[in-house]
Amino acid sequence: MHPKTKNTNKFKAKIFNALADPIRLEILECLRNGEKCVCDIIPHLGIAQPVVSRHLAILKNCGLVKHRKDGNRRFYSISDPAVFQIIDAVTVDLVDALSKRVIEQIV
Repeated sequence: MHPKTKNTNKFKAKIFNALADPIRLEILECLRNGEKCVCDIIPHLGIAQPVVSRHLAILKNCGLVKHRKDGNRRFYSISDPAVFQIIDAVTVDLVDALSKRVIEQIV
């Protein structure tokens, strides 16, 4: 395998790992309509600030979100809206079809 392909695959895996958590997906959905302060994300999720901050750090470390400071506040936004093409590709129909296949394999 070409070294560049290997590194690209590692980074892709890092992105998919970040997308593999329901809380992080909810954060991305919260940011879909624009920049939000952490103080706006916390009540939307209904979880503690340190947990939200930890998930935002994971999303930031793989480049999915970016932030800016304004005084004591941090405002987060999506780095590239193309990430929603990935998220939206996993439709309800796809989830239903895949879950049926998993159930069929178990039975």
